[in-house]
Amino acid sequence: MSAKVQKLSLFALTAMVVGSMVGSGIFSLPRTFGIATGPFGAIIAWTIAASGMYMLARVFQFLAERKPDLDAGVYAYAKAGFGEYPGFLSAFGYWIGTCIGNVSYWVLIKSTLGAFFPIFGDGNTVAAIAVASVGIWTFHFLILRGVQQAAFINTVVTIAKIIPILVFILILLMAFKYDVFRANFWGGVGMPDTSLVEQVRATMLVTVFVFLGIEGASVYSRHAKKRSDVGAATIIGFLGVTALLVSVTMLPYAVLERAEIADMRQPSMAAVLEAVVGHWGAVFISVGLIISVLGAYLAWSLICAEVLSVAARTKDMPKLFATENENKVPAAALWLTNIVVQLFVISTYWSNDAFTLMLSLTAVMSLIPFFLVAAYGLKLTRSGQTYEKTPRERTRDLIFAALAVIYTVFLIWAAGMKFVLLSAILYGPGTVLYFWTRLEQGRKFFTPIEWIVFAAAAIGCVIAIYGLVAGHITI
Repeated sequence: MSAKVQKLSLFALTAMVVGSMVGSGIFSLPRTFGIATGPFGAIIAWTIAASGMYMLARVFQFLAERKPDLDAGVYAYAKAGFGEYPGFLSAFGYWIGTCIGNVSYWVLIKSTLGAFFPIFGDGNTVAAIAVASVGIWTFHFLILRGVQQAAFINTVVTIAKIIPILVFILILLMAFKYDVFRANFWGGVGMPDTSLVEQVRATMLVTVFVFLGIEGASVYSRHAKKRSDVGAATIIGFLGVTALLVSVTMLPYAVLERAEIADMRQPSMAAVLEAVVGHWGAVFISVGLIISVLGAYLAWSLICAEVLSVAARTKDMPKLFATENENKVPAAALWLTNIVVQLFVISTYWSNDAFTLMLSLTAVMSLIPFFLVAAYGLKLTRSGQTYEKTPRERTRDLIFAALAVIYTVFLIWAAGMKFVLLSAILYGPGTVLYFWTRLEQGRKFFTPIEWIVFAAAAIGCVIAIYGLVAGHITI
């Protein structure tokens, strides 16, 4: 009976994608893009980001259909394509990235409340950390009651949180001023004169962050009623959310000067609507943000624990994290996830700009897993496996996979060496879980190539720590 309860429909899977993607990032887009570029640069940035993520979404879609035996796709595809240690790095990187992303949700909630209640400041005061801690463990015990119940709540919250965003878009369409948009189009007045390449590059990490969740249905594929629903949910969710993201980014340029947008506090969507309709607009968006972020936090908590649990069930993480409670929830994985989230939340007390740091780190930690998924898709299509009867589909999927690889490599370049090195600080020590797993099974640690990969991660970790201590890397 429990197996039947766990099955999710196409609608629920699509809600998982939308619920995962529409979180804190969309509410910060006006200011983030306003600092980096004007409408012209934003159009190019979203064209690159949406095209690249669409290619990645198509890779997730055809892999879900052609490799139905690989559950929790992000991790499983990396292992199938490139070996056990790269598979572990993909699982660990994706898992720790979602933990950091969950921290950014709490920081933004408290920063939003800080506009009305100064005790919360910018989301990293003692009071903010205390309230966030209560929230972390409230959600923890809710999820322990059952996956299906939590997924149902996520579906309801996803519908509710889209409404304020649609209202924001509608009001700004009604207030659209062509002269203001034209004045901002090439960069606006009083903004730094930077090259178009640098403008676009400055937006890439935030576009990765807001597109995280595109893989939500793939990660939760083992709970789908029909395997084909996984790919369909991915594409439907991607197209709908992309339309929202582009609208929220572009419309503020038509009602306010770019310099004014760039100077707003986060969440800037609330500040934009307040400037257009008055104080009630800030309150309205702030309420929508809290609902949105709490819904995204629920979805990401589910995904995060699922990735760790599946990796343990396939003997790529310590077996402790494969254990489930009577409600079929991966309890041990959920406990570790929320302990890590709690520690990161506490650490924000010492950060000057915790939200931006957590957003960037979350995006960077997802780049290696996404690159490995795209590379596995390319490897599969080049080999021709599963395409014996459909050669035309092979050519199509080969193009999708090749473009997805190019896009993910471009993202790693756009992130810059600073954040690549910071990610090594997490990948290096995280390998302790890999050693724990191999010792449990009495197996050798690495192949010769995997030793090279581990050495690169360890060296990167040492360089990054030295850079932080010496002041060459700032956070």
